[in-house]
Amino acid sequence: MLLTDFIIFVLSLWVGFEVISKVPATLHTPLMSAANSIHGIVLAGAVVIAATAHNVIGYILAFVAVAFAAMNVVGGYVVTGRMLKMFKRRVARPAAAGPAAAGPAAAVGASPNGSAADSKTTSSRATS
Repeated sequence: MLLTDFIIFVLSLWVGFEVISKVPATLHTPLMSAANSIHGIVLAGAVVIAATAHNVIGYILAFVAVAFAAMNVVGGYVVTGRMLKMFKRRVARPAAAGPAAAGPAAAVGASPNGSAADSKTTSSRATS
């Protein structure tokens, strides 16, 4: 039973590697993000194998399979979220109109630290 489970595990790793390595890099991320349902099936299969384990090595392999499958599902959703965020339109901020929009410091001619003398000396230095 353990040997059969191990052979299935190794063959699934090999087939998965062969399938993924044949996909061009430009298509890898969209295809993997669209395949989250398949990753969910892999996670369900790992849980079923975990339920049929009867010894320590079977439990360890099942734990590793569940952990990797869960990381795959979560990673797929994270990548999908980041991809969708790239295609969102950015909202343009309205431009500030006049001194009233800039705040009270700009209205009285003061510098950002609140001192009117600093802004006058800075402007007089810039003109000389």
